[in-house]
Amino acid sequence: MKARTLLDLVTLSSVLYTISKETHLMDKLSDLSEQGKEKLNAFMKEQQLDEEGKEMQFFDRLMHKAHEAKEELDQKIAEMMEGFYTKIKIAHIKQIEELTREIEQLKKEVALAEARINHLENGQ
Repeated sequence: MKARTLLDLVTLSSVLYTISKETHLMDKLSDLSEQGKEKLNAFMKEQQLDEEGKEMQFFDRLMHKAHEAKEELDQKIAEMMEGFYTKIKIAHIKQIEELTREIEQLKKEVALAEARINHLENGQ
């Protein structure tokens, strides 16, 4: 009976934890939507000028912002990939070439050792 009660308590606590996480997520989404509304309102009020000094239309401003966002996203992706490759320590070409040279040197040493062993075996 005690084991079942303990199991029920663990299940209940995990369900409560999941519900609290979902509530936290909903609060976070609500905050983000409010921030998004504020930014959208600020964007709508903002006036941008094109190269000729004319005020840009809404669609043109939207396209301009989308282009800026794309460039920023590309930059962040490049930074993240660079960090990723650094973290997993992918071997660079120089390291691969160095390891290849070491392997060749070891092959020569093994061949020399085999030749010595053969010479000693034949001499006896």
